[in-house]
Amino acid sequence: MNILNNRNKKNSIFKALALCLFAALSLTVVSCDDDMDIQQSYPFTVETMPVPNKVTKGQTVEIRCELKKTGDFANTLYTIRYFQFEGDGTLEMDNGITFLPNDRYLLENEKFRLYYTAKGNEAHNFIVVVEDNFGNSYELEFDFNNRNVKDDGIISVVPIGNFKPIMR
Repeated sequence: MNILNNRNKKNSIFKALALCLFAALSLTVVSCDDDMDIQQSYPFTVETMPVPNKVTKGQTVEIRCELKKTGDFANTLYTIRYFQFEGDGTLEMDNGITFLPNDRYLLENEKFRLYYTAKGNEAHNFIVVVEDNFGNSYELEFDFNNRNVKDDGIISVVPIGNFKPIMR
């Protein structure tokens, strides 16, 4: 009789242990969710203040920019680059860096200023691309016409200062 009691106790302990193991395994499987992701990549835009649409040779235009993010991840790095496809000019950052076309530069602040200086008399067109280290990018396109060119394409002379025609 004592042997049967020991056997029943062992069976009861084994059944209780198996039930606990099954419950633990069930809770583990149910509590794990494959859809849980930690978001690191957030979309962003770059907002600018209005800029003039005409520029003359030697004139510098200030472009005030602000990075607008929909979320923030501490390890996100932003870079900036530009490509000029019409005209001749230079683009400079407010920290003194003069950009070379298509070279990437680290963007250190969310608010920054760009300075475009026209080197020619023609129209000036370029794009500025801001990218993060997760593959998101935002493009800004700038078009500056020459101040001496009318909308119909006829070049007009803009007098500088006072002058009088020379009589012969």
